Amino acid sequence: MKRAASSSVPLAAAYGALVVYATLYPFSGWHHPQGLWSLAFLSLPWPQWWIRFDIVANLVGYLPLGALIYIAALRSGRGRGVAALLGFALPSVMSLAMELLQNYLPQRVPSAADWALNSAGAAIGMLLAALADRFGLTLRWHALRERWFAGRSAVALTLLLLWPFGMLFPTPVPLGLGAIGLQLREAAAELGAWLQDIPWAAAWGEVLLEPAAMPAAPLSPLAEGTLTAFGLLAPCLLAFSISLPGWRRIALVFGASVLGLAAMTLSAALNYGPEHALSWRTATTQPAVLAAMLLAAACAGVSRRTAAALGLVVATVLAVLAAQAPGDPYFAHTLQAWERGRFIRFHGVAQWIGWLWPYAVLVHLLRRVVAREDARG
Repeated sequence: MKRAASSSVPLAAAYGALVVYATLYPFSGWHHPQGLWSLAFLSLPWPQWWIRFDIVANLVGYLPLGALIYIAALRSGRGRGVAALLGFALPSVMSLAMELLQNYLPQRVPSAADWALNSAGAAIGMLLAALADRFGLTLRWHALRERWFAGRSAVALTLLLLWPFGMLFPTPVPLGLGAIGLQLREAAAELGAWLQDIPWAAAWGEVLLEPAAMPAAPLSPLAEGTLTAFGLLAPCLLAFSISLPGWRRIALVFGASVLGLAAMTLSAALNYGPEHALSWRTATTQPAVLAAMLLAAACAGVSRRTAAALGLVVATVLAVLAAQAPGDPYFAHTLQAWERGRFIRFHGVAQWIGWLWPYAVLVHLLRRVVAREDARG
């Protein structure tokens, strides 16, 4: 098959990184297991009792990875046989490496059963992708993508697909991704306390401790509404930077709005309970969402380069406002619930996506603005 650019390549890389993070979280307590051969878990008997959640998580967790690697290899010009081998072997080897590393984490228990389930999930994903390719579904997707999006859109599509996942962890304001200010202040406080013990750096320590000791002021209704509106406007303009002007952009605005609100509803249901699924609906949120949809529709006719420039401004404001937002009032309770429950493997993934998504968009849109490429449409 002819080599072609594909969003499956960065998607496979991003998904693989998320699997590694979820498997090794919380990355603390590393130790060397004395007297334990690293591959000894392969000879352990299989568990007598199976937990359904663990079976499904281990099986389904590697299914998309096998499918994405198969499609990425196929789109990169490799044959179906090589793509099938890579789609199964790479996730299986990665799973074995993760199980080996879990030997050194006290909160993780390596298991041959987990490795087998991960490998089986990758094989199922690879087979599903092979069937989809055999029936021409991948070619149809490629044709659909060419009608809706311009070339060199793989990174932007990956960011758009990651956007709703970043909202599965509580955000201080609906759609307000990028709220990493609290973590930065805590890091500054730790660094400042460390510097105070060094005579020649004590003054720098006080500089860092002063803002870290001040509690974050609540956002004004205007700032909160702007944060929500720009939280929806940013992915819309990101989509405009890779799509042609016209009615399809209006459809993208509607789709982004539905997807964003659905993600917030799911996040509230997972974190606060199903009875609070619509807790994001406030007097500020609904007008802000409507304003963002109208602003996005008004920008539907601009060129891709102009959309990238506008998106750069919006993403910057989004990151600045989100960094200033105080923590969610239910944040501590929610974090404890996630850490005690079965979602410990996934909550850190969603959290990091939510923190870094606006900054990844900034970098990508900046590259599109300064790149020398055809700016027609």
